[in-house]
Amino acid sequence: MLTPKPKKLLDNLLELCHRNLRSVNEELITKAFEFSLEAHKNDLRASGEPYFEHPYEVAKIVAKEIPLDDNSVASALLHDVLEDTEFTPDDLVKEFNATVAEIVDGVSKIGGVIREHDAAQAENYRKLLLSMVKDVRVILVKFADRLHNMRTLEFLSKEKQVRIAKETLQIYAPFAHRFGLAQIKWELEDLSFKYLDPEAYENIRKKLKGKRRERESFIKKMVEPIKKKLDEEGIEYEIEGRPKHFYSIYRKMMTRVKSFEDIYDLFAIRIILDTENIYECYNTLGIITQIYTPVPDRLHDYIALPKKNNYQSLHTTVIGPEGRMVEIQIRTRKMHEIAEQGVAAHWKYKDTYKATGKELEEWVDWIRDVFENVSSREEAQKDIIESFKLNLYQDEIYVFTPKGDLKVLPAKSTPVDFAFEIHSKVGFHCLGAKVNGKIVPLDIHLQSGDQVEIITSKNQTPNRGWEKFVVTHKARTAIRKWINREENRFIEEGKNIFEKIIKKLKVHINNDELIKLARSFKFENLTDLFKAVGLGKFQPEKLFEIKPETTKEELPKTTETSLNFDFFADVARQSSGGVLIQGDKLDVMHNFAKCCNPVPGDEILGFITRGEGVKIHRKTCKNLLKLSKIHEGRIMEVSWPETDGSFFIAGIKIFGEDKPGMLSEISQTIVNTYDTNIKSININTHHSIFYGTISVHVRDLNHLNRIIERLKKIKGIDLVERFEESN
Repeated sequence: MLTPKPKKLLDNLLELCHRNLRSVNEELITKAFEFSLEAHKNDLRASGEPYFEHPYEVAKIVAKEIPLDDNSVASALLHDVLEDTEFTPDDLVKEFNATVAEIVDGVSKIGGVIREHDAAQAENYRKLLLSMVKDVRVILVKFADRLHNMRTLEFLSKEKQVRIAKETLQIYAPFAHRFGLAQIKWELEDLSFKYLDPEAYENIRKKLKGKRRERESFIKKMVEPIKKKLDEEGIEYEIEGRPKHFYSIYRKMMTRVKSFEDIYDLFAIRIILDTENIYECYNTLGIITQIYTPVPDRLHDYIALPKKNNYQSLHTTVIGPEGRMVEIQIRTRKMHEIAEQGVAAHWKYKDTYKATGKELEEWVDWIRDVFENVSSREEAQKDIIESFKLNLYQDEIYVFTPKGDLKVLPAKSTPVDFAFEIHSKVGFHCLGAKVNGKIVPLDIHLQSGDQVEIITSKNQTPNRGWEKFVVTHKARTAIRKWINREENRFIEEGKNIFEKIIKKLKVHINNDELIKLARSFKFENLTDLFKAVGLGKFQPEKLFEIKPETTKEELPKTTETSLNFDFFADVARQSSGGVLIQGDKLDVMHNFAKCCNPVPGDEILGFITRGEGVKIHRKTCKNLLKLSKIHEGRIMEVSWPETDGSFFIAGIKIFGEDKPGMLSEISQTIVNTYDTNIKSININTHHSIFYGTISVHVRDLNHLNRIIERLKKIKGIDLVERFEESN
């Protein structure tokens, strides 16, 4: 049971809700009131007042100044509960509902983002907030929270006053403008101005106060002929002297380099028409310009071309009495509510306004679709309030460095894009990445709010595969330039090696003969040949090897065997579960060396390359032995996962005489060797010769070698060896 004072506060809040909201769940608001009162009963504000005064005042702002719905009022009462008490979002779901829990949780999260980082990149933070929030009411409740904090800023230290005022001016006030909350935006600006430049604020305040009577007298004289004419035309209207805000005057003085007295629109009038007919606005404009001379180039038609926050009004400047310039705004009542309450006013009407800003286009179309497909205004209001989704800034994400610096990247950006955004050198040596403290693949898509740490190595260089997943122009261009530069270097290096080999072997060969030799080894041109030599993928001596005579017919030249090996190797490696570094899964970029083609069962080592991540070789690979002598520090210990006695896939290449029953004999020999299972057989024939490959399940290399020795004993078999790709 509430005592008299809290009971009176609750009654006042419920009265505000009934006056401004379409429907009110008194039970929900009463329960939130009592819950918040109890949760904050031992807390005090800096002013010495009970802390509950703050959420209560925020709820009043939501009920009156940004009239939303009863869920929003309840959320305003509870908005500090998660941050200041032991209650969790799950507790709020149980006590109230999922919507209230989501709004309160969202208000807590976006407050934390701003507090943790400075406001130097204000626009990026505003975008980050929108990208994190799904329900527009989270932002609107946060506006109310900040507005009341600014109204009570006097009780904080000077240092905190300046920090919060700067944050409000840079982030919240422009954000309120984007949502069309004009009155809140102006108040946030004036309150921030008061603490950031108190001397200038006080100077303007005194001058406005000194001219108040003069201003009121002038406006009265100005509007009399306008009222008379509008009354004659039978137009229903309201005329008010539009108050100019301190910060607005100050900003115009600074940008236009003018004195206070030279700011002409200190005198401003607003005419609000009680009609839904927008043409009455233009009719009223015509009446005014008949009475007063309009200033050329000072007419702005925001009705035909609304601002991006859906603001609509006619603005004109005329020469009034005493030759003074006066700004006049003309709008309908509906336009006025949109201008004052912004997005919060949209669910009060069945139609909506045309958006000109790309950022608001999607949600305005969504609102229009909702209204056109519902049977009643109440249903439309419910749909919008309950399901409003923000679709702003979907083409960008906002991520942090470990030090908290904010970086803006295109959607679907990866850690490599982020690395190049930090610095080209970081991108060039990017070996791995941590996102929110966890190691991730380099091609993962980052999300707004992620904190990204790049792991670098001086031995790591860009990989051609990076081009397939990076999205930023900066990263793609840098990678492409690096690869092209490296390829040219390898081509030149390969050419030099080749020339040395020719001199060593004392071979005389012209260009045409060399091209023919290169093509016989599947190189399209000499550039590809020199590049392969420079990369160590091809030994140039092979071009000049004399092949021994054979009594068998030469097999047809095809790429089938090579392709079969690639498929076999991929399956075998995948079935093993990958490669380990010191017992952990290898998450960095890696691939398998073509010179020795390691598969599960081989003893392996890793070599950190320039541009291709970690290259996996057999321990016995001749190329690896050469590399280890020159680059000892770039060798890594790697291994296959333990098999626990299970099998791995191995390949056998076989060649011999094609005769009846040969395939059956081969199959029986394999199956009867220690219960071996055959995974696949791929046999081809050419005249009287058969050749092909067999994939088998084996326990280890000894098991494979025993199978090979048994197959060699079959009559008619000329060659049996482990299946490896030849260069």
